Amino acid sequence: MTAGLDSGEKRLNELGYKQELRREMTLFKTLAISFSTMTLFTGITPLYGSSLQYAGPSSLVWGWVVVSFFTWFVGMAMAEICSSFPTTGSLYFWAAHLAGPRWGPFASWCCAWLETIGLISGIGTQAYAGSEVLQSIILLCTGTNKNGGYFAPKWLFLCMYMGLTLIWAVLNTFALEVIAIIDIISIWWQVIGGTVIVILLPLVALTTQPASFVFSHFEMSPDATGISSKAYAVVLSLLVSQYSLYGYDAAAHLTEETRGADKNGPIAILSSIGIISVFGWAYILALTFSIQNYSYLYDPTNETAGAFVPAQILYDAFHGRYHNSTGAILLLFIIWGSFFFGGLSITTSAARVVYALSRDGGVPFSTVWRKVHPKHKVPANAVWLCAAICILLGLPILEVNVVFTAITSICTIGWVGGYAVPIFARMVIKENNFKPGPFYLGRASRPICLVAFLWICYTCSVFLLPTYYPISWNTFNYAPMALAISLGLIMLWWVVDARRWFKGPVRNIDGQNGKV
Repeated sequence: MTAGLDSGEKRLNELGYKQELRREMTLFKTLAISFSTMTLFTGITPLYGSSLQYAGPSSLVWGWVVVSFFTWFVGMAMAEICSSFPTTGSLYFWAAHLAGPRWGPFASWCCAWLETIGLISGIGTQAYAGSEVLQSIILLCTGTNKNGGYFAPKWLFLCMYMGLTLIWAVLNTFALEVIAIIDIISIWWQVIGGTVIVILLPLVALTTQPASFVFSHFEMSPDATGISSKAYAVVLSLLVSQYSLYGYDAAAHLTEETRGADKNGPIAILSSIGIISVFGWAYILALTFSIQNYSYLYDPTNETAGAFVPAQILYDAFHGRYHNSTGAILLLFIIWGSFFFGGLSITTSAARVVYALSRDGGVPFSTVWRKVHPKHKVPANAVWLCAAICILLGLPILEVNVVFTAITSICTIGWVGGYAVPIFARMVIKENNFKPGPFYLGRASRPICLVAFLWICYTCSVFLLPTYYPISWNTFNYAPMALAISLGLIMLWWVVDARRWFKGPVRNIDGQNGKV
């Protein structure tokens, strides 16, 4: 009776789960969603200006290459595990099974909550950065900062943030096939749009920076950042790359809905890393070569109010040649579309993780959040829970100036930190206890996992650091405090109560006779 089963569904049944979600996504559709979650522009664009300011162009450009190199280790480690465990719970499920019966429940508890925190705050990063781009588009469409253009105030910025979040929730309430179609549009949007920007921007710019400036110029800005240590400045300049090069686990969240997921899941993970590594570096080079006046980028009296460096680079290039900002606005719209598609995909992934955790009783009121829409077969309640929490995260926009820094740090630490748990468990598990899938690293598995684990630990550590000095309420990175409180409460819940009943992933198939 199982002869005609999809290979991913067969493995899912072996792991103790019945097929509940529609398994209709192809490799290309899964790759599209994974690629859209990483996105070409959404990581680089919002942090490009600050990373450039820390240590100049050379550190930024070569930092992307270094981070891409280590990201491949993480991707290969995760692809191997994904091939063995093609389930919607992905990291959370992997951690439970790889850590064994003694430590499995605690490992899956930590991993699930780290991943949940990272993904939900990830929706916030897309909504915030998307609103930032939209703010620049409105400013240039109504004039410029020098010509009476409208610069959206904080209350309107918050409305844009909330509006994007709600739109993503509405779209995710429909069938996954709708999201998959949108994400196919997304991958072409980003590939074609990215190619246009990478090629067009340097051609339009009246002058381009010499290669010596882009690849070897090191320049700190201690007056603006308060940082005088070269090593510290270089570490912070890599944040843009570390923030951009993750999210490829989105393919793993969709494995219960992907055909041949034990093969196509790993392919989608590694393909996403490869595409983003190449296109991301090209995008950084295009922006950096096209800089017209380095010091003018941060001038609060410039045309974009010194608020968004990529927007000023685009404006300088197009206004310098055509004496208008139409081209800059069009390219900013392409970038904004990337944020829109990225937020939509992250909402999809976040809802799947909440659904999987609720299915196993790991979230308060789990019976509510694990319900699947009877018609569309998507976890609609989980979608709206994620949207509501994301909106709450954005409320401090009205009073606090470093909201994006904090949300970005929380997102990266939670999201990437969740990778560390199953990778560490895979590294220490006895090889005869691991059932490999079609993608298997063999003897290289442990060394690759070790490098990946150490890189993740380093990445999480640097996102806890202050990014500006002297430290004040306006420059304070409150991510450590927010994480300490939230993770502290989660661990307290574990010690006081959850450890007594939470056992990790709960089978919904009788392993002895195959009955549901």
